[in-house]
Amino acid sequence: MSNLNEINSQVIDPKVVKTEGAGKAYQSVANSMAITVQDATDYLRTNLMVSAAVSAVCLEKMLENVPVNVGLYAPVLAAAQANVVTATENFTKVGTAAANVLKNFPSG
Repeated sequence: MSNLNEINSQVIDPKVVKTEGAGKAYQSVANSMAITVQDATDYLRTNLMVSAAVSAVCLEKMLENVPVNVGLYAPVLAAAQANVVTATENFTKVGTAAANVLKNFPSG
């Protein structure tokens, strides 16, 4: 019975409970930040695919009739390229913010 009492006293020690709770909270926040970065990665990947498809179509259309179509499709091509820049900036901001949240969260 003394062994059980010894284990109980260690398991329910407020210091241990507090430390374990803080560790679990930190792990939960870390998991949430990882999911956030994964979502930002998916967003970036999707925007890259859409922008690549738009760029391919624009270039194809431009080459069909250069004098007429270049003026029509150049702004669309520029917008697709700008979309990639914006998505990349968003990914960087989300990653940096997630890292800051984790860095500033108490771990125990």
